[in-house]
Amino acid sequence: MVRTSRYEALFAQALRIRLFEERLIELYPFDKIQSPVHLSIGQEAVAVGVCESLTREDLLSTTYRGHAFYIAKGGRLPELMAELYGRANGISGGKAGSMHLAAPEVGMMGASAVVASTIPHAVGSALAARLRKTGQLSVVVYGDGATEQGVHHESLNFAALHQLPVLFICENNELAVHTRPDARQAYRIIDHVGTYGIEALRIEEGYDFLRVGDVVGATVEAMRRDGRPRFIEILTRRYKEHVGPGEDFAAGYRSRAEIESWMAKDPLIADADLVADLTPAIMKEIDEAVAFAEAGPLPDRSALLKDVL
Repeated sequence: MVRTSRYEALFAQALRIRLFEERLIELYPFDKIQSPVHLSIGQEAVAVGVCESLTREDLLSTTYRGHAFYIAKGGRLPELMAELYGRANGISGGKAGSMHLAAPEVGMMGASAVVASTIPHAVGSALAARLRKTGQLSVVVYGDGATEQGVHHESLNFAALHQLPVLFICENNELAVHTRPDARQAYRIIDHVGTYGIEALRIEEGYDFLRVGDVVGATVEAMRRDGRPRFIEILTRRYKEHVGPGEDFAAGYRSRAEIESWMAKDPLIADADLVADLTPAIMKEIDEAVAFAEAGPLPDRSALLKDVL
């Protein structure tokens, strides 16, 4: 890989995500993290590549596996760590935890633990942007399992029917918890999307943030011109278990060799020299985020019903 300023910038952002989540793995056994965590280790290039061409005003909706997208969209680490600690100085006052991240100031809309539930929200945001003439794009990220939900099909249909500026991103790690696609799907995702007349692309190299950034960047540029919906399926692999900090190879639904073949192409593993160069500054930032979280107050009883509608 030829190093350029763009490569190094995206690499640094991806490494930031990985090192942050590796710190969560260290902290998790001490019961300091006050919610389950779905880690993006192995999938960082998707978040970094997708967010590269988005502005702060563009709206991003994501899933409960959302740390990577929060960071890539511009969210601050101290408030994220405090939220995971359940502290009042967290981004949602310690109430949202890992699975319901939101940072509207950078266009990161609320995530949800309910599979596929943010997809119609993103379509609604795109409709609002069209009516208000704001020029915003609405981007929604979800896993391959979400394509099996009825609301996914309803959202594709509505977006196509009204030609809304929504970018559907399927972050396809080919797992719904422990179940592979051939046990769940009688369709190819990209072919099914095409039946709605939505332009659909597939990226095989989900480990390559430059490739993801190039395709998403060209797609975003086209959408800013014509305001029409698009769909991109990005193949990727998560290295850790579905939820939690451990490995899951003993469960028997995937092999270590499968993940190791992906790791062999992972820039965050292959480019060890750049990792060594960048790690000290990133670790200092993460240490400061941990200190911010540990010094933060717990929510008190007066906050119990705040923000409850």
